[in-house]
Amino acid sequence: MYNAIRQAIIRFEQDFMGRGPTDVRALIIRDMVVVRLKGVLTHAERQLAKNADGIEMVKRMRQNLIAQGRDSLCNEIARITGVKVTGLFTDIDTEIGERIMVFTLDQDLGAVQPSGQ
Repeated sequence: MYNAIRQAIIRFEQDFMGRGPTDVRALIIRDMVVVRLKGVLTHAERQLAKNADGIEMVKRMRQNLIAQGRDSLCNEIARITGVKVTGLFTDIDTEIGERIMVFTLDQDLGAVQPSGQ
C-alpha cells in the first residue's frame, strides 16, 4: 500500500506540477496518511522564493494546483487504502523545498509503518 501511495503522489506531482519530487515517504497513522515530499520546487520557483512576495506567489500557485487536482488525488488515495478520504491538508516549505500532505480518512487503518526510506 505504501508504494502505491508513493507512486500515486509522484504521478500527481508530475502531471499537475510539471515534475516529480526527488523523494517521497508515506506513513499511515491510524486514520491519516502522511506524505513527505522532498525536492518539489522547480528552478524557477526556487528563484521566486528568494523574497517574501515570491514565497507567497509559489505557495499560492501550488495551493491552486492542489485544489484543481484534489478530487482525483483523494479518489486515488481512497482507491489504494479502501476507505473514504475526508480531508486533504498540505503546505510547502519554500526554503527547504519540501511539501507535506495529510489525508484524513473515515476509518482507522491502524498501521504506523514508514515507506520510502
